[in-house]
Amino acid sequence: MTTDTGETLTTADGRTALRMERRLAHPPEKVWRALTEPGHLSKWFPSDVEMEPRVGGKVRFPFRHGEGETMEGEVVEWDPPHVVAYTWDEDVLRWELVPESLGSVLILTHTFADRPGAASFAAGWDACIAGIDPELAGEPVPAPGDMKAAHEHYVKEFGLDRGTAEELPVGWQVRFERQLTQPSATVWKTLLGGVAAPEVGGPVPRGFVVGDFAAGPVSELRPREVLAYPWDLHGRHEGTVRWELTRGTGHGARLVLTQTGVPEVPAALALDVWRDRVESLAAKLAAMPR
Repeated sequence: MTTDTGETLTTADGRTALRMERRLAHPPEKVWRALTEPGHLSKWFPSDVEMEPRVGGKVRFPFRHGEGETMEGEVVEWDPPHVVAYTWDEDVLRWELVPESLGSVLILTHTFADRPGAASFAAGWDACIAGIDPELAGEPVPAPGDMKAAHEHYVKEFGLDRGTAEELPVGWQVRFERQLTQPSATVWKTLLGGVAAPEVGGPVPRGFVVGDFAAGPVSELRPREVLAYPWDLHGRHEGTVRWELTRGTGHGARLVLTQTGVPEVPAALALDVWRDRVESLAAKLAAMPR
């Protein structure tokens, strides 16, 4: 049985490293076959894998059912039965096996540029790695199932629900980049909350607003993609709120929410209220069927 022994997420020089440790019930020599032989890999890895077993060897990742385009990479470490590492497009996957009395500890280090997508990667690898033990035991590999709860768990564990604040020449900007578990169409419909589609110059639907900041009329609109508006305090224009939905990691949309403001209003207030709003939205989406 696969046992969780921990995860860490670190970022340096614009690259993020996700490290996951799992205990497996098989010795390194046996797990090595699951990590490197196409017949085993096809049962638990997210795609097929065609690998030349040497440093510098080519790697191809064809998807079996058209889930994505075929990616390519190169083997960068090859030390049987201890370490295999390779590139996958711009990412690096490093698999290390450490023997222990009851089997092995598998250490995966996935290095990538998209830090906000880390929870999606972690939830996906969690489900994939769970298939290694049954595959090596000759048992059916369970389907991954719904990973939304795992995704939201990792968002919290890695602090990916926190926004950032920066000073501008005049005032500040807060920014949230949050991977969601539903596609843009579903997110947009949820934000509208059953009201009529907004128009430029018209009122902003309540789903896009928090009570601390009074919304002016819609100033920018691309349905299912962008909605922006000025916000006021005591009847005076103080900044802009902008919601943007883009393609994210996996099947969900990526939300980028920004607000600008003036020094008289603390940026910390905006961070607090928008974090609550975004997390409320994310929880509602995660509770929905895909």
